[in-house]
Amino acid sequence: MKTGEMKINWVSRYMPLLNEISREFSGKRPLEGVTVGMSIHLEAKTAYLALTLAKLGAKVVVTGSNPLSTQDDVAEALRKKGITVYAKRTHDEDVYRQNLMKVLDERPDFIIDDGGDLTVIAHTERTDVLENLKGVSEETTTGVKRLKALEKSGKLKVPVVAVNDSKMKFLFDNRYGTGQSTWDAIMRNTNLLIAGKRVVVAGYGWCGRGIALRASGLGAKVIVTEVDPVRAVEAIMDGFEVMPMKEAVKLADFVVTATGNTDVLTEEDILSLKDGAVLANAGHFNVEIPVETLERLAVEKFEARPNVTGYVLKNGKTVFLLAEGRLVNLAAGDGHPIEIMDLSFALQTFAILYLLKNHASMEPRVYTLPPEVDEKVAMMKLKSMNVRIDSLTEKQRRYLESWQ
Repeated sequence: MKTGEMKINWVSRYMPLLNEISREFSGKRPLEGVTVGMSIHLEAKTAYLALTLAKLGAKVVVTGSNPLSTQDDVAEALRKKGITVYAKRTHDEDVYRQNLMKVLDERPDFIIDDGGDLTVIAHTERTDVLENLKGVSEETTTGVKRLKALEKSGKLKVPVVAVNDSKMKFLFDNRYGTGQSTWDAIMRNTNLLIAGKRVVVAGYGWCGRGIALRASGLGAKVIVTEVDPVRAVEAIMDGFEVMPMKEAVKLADFVVTATGNTDVLTEEDILSLKDGAVLANAGHFNVEIPVETLERLAVEKFEARPNVTGYVLKNGKTVFLLAEGRLVNLAAGDGHPIEIMDLSFALQTFAILYLLKNHASMEPRVYTLPPEVDEKVAMMKLKSMNVRIDSLTEKQRRYLESWQ
């Protein structure tokens, strides 16, 4: 058995929610005749989502959402299982974009997006596909921000479900998923000790919280940098130091960015880094760590290890960049833990079913899934863990709903 198929078989054991959805809906095949275009980091868990949607009747067309996050062995295994795949791990941005275009050539009825690239291209360069496109489900914080901006500009033409804004997504995927997978990637690619080191986490959203929490659990001394005063107070009360980046970089053994913004480090910050400091990005796009600035400041560049690039700066110090500044947990790892993505991909499946049923009556704007969908996914998860919880009595319900 080849590695791609082995990986898909492995994740299938630990995705009870997708397995339950398959059991519930595969006989009914509610997506019969529907084409779903997917642009998500293409590894084994994503492959299993594609296979689940196919069991529900959909024609599924898949590409990656980042040039370096596609696992070629998984893509090949998915092709052999009858899924249309246009994806390849590549350093070539043009190849990545061509594959996005090929998915749109299939004129999908619905899009499952991660970061918004496929949806934005459909609304700008490939408006011909809007005639058939009925709705979009978006996975990430970055993507939701982009699509809300598209809506604000008046250019959004189809309803979008912001799966990222569902509690069963951001409370678990963004926090526990990013937290574990980021450090998994950093540790496997550097083989460095985390305990006793100073870790600077840029951004204290749900992803930053998870990264800081896991770093602390590994024994690191965590410093948080923020621009949001409320989140800065949260970080302090969670037990972390907070200071400006220009001060934090002087102390950092590791800098991990998770802001969703650009140029988190300045030229001055890079030159202030300690000799041997490691830089990693956990944000969706490779704009948080300014790689062009690193290249300009370096007098020498070398491969220190696979996925680790060393830069000898003009001041004599050497700093190390992981995964070329791309999303470290996927470009240099396997992404979020399987059980976490089971939650997120269950929501994605329900989002497509929700759009299928309701798209004709929905305005072209960004929506969140109804709370009962969150609750359904939570109850499915509890059931899969053999956990039972209490329920309100009628008296308790009336008490909570009363103003008296």
